[in-house]
Amino acid sequence: MDTKESNNPGSRLIPVLREGICVVQMVLFKELRSLLTSKHPDRDSLSVSMLTGAITNELFGSLNREEKFQDFRRKNRADIEQELFSLAQKLPSLAAALTDALRIQALCDNMEDKDSTKLLNHAAEIGLLIQDRELPLPSIFMTMVRSLGDTHQLIIAPTAISQEDDQSLIQ
Repeated sequence: MDTKESNNPGSRLIPVLREGICVVQMVLFKELRSLLTSKHPDRDSLSVSMLTGAITNELFGSLNREEKFQDFRRKNRADIEQELFSLAQKLPSLAAALTDALRIQALCDNMEDKDSTKLLNHAAEIGLLIQDRELPLPSIFMTMVRSLGDTHQLIIAPTAISQEDDQSLIQ
């Protein structure tokens, strides 16, 4: 690790925050798959899992480039969009966690010179982004993630986040 990276708290913090974002994605996947299994009894478990993954990936902008997933996405575009628009109503208990995760992802992306504005705008358009919710400090986000992970039996190792780390991301 070079000196510049080791002296930048953000460079240490981004991977930790991205792990937290992944936990929120896993919780969304788990909850959504259960919901879609009930909603689509005609679909086999693989199809439900692929639909769930496509919705999760669409929300977070992490599209799978493998041809079979791209083909599934094209063929199921209407279902994916319909489910995205119903997320806020179907899974209201996850709205705050999803809002925080998307905003933290946008901050991490920004620190890596990527633009996630489209993802935040899309989340707002589908009614999922809680507009008046304050951006959490990294330590508060990770505390929420650990609690969410624990509730859903997902393990996430505690990571110490200092006050300096908290401030590095929002400056």
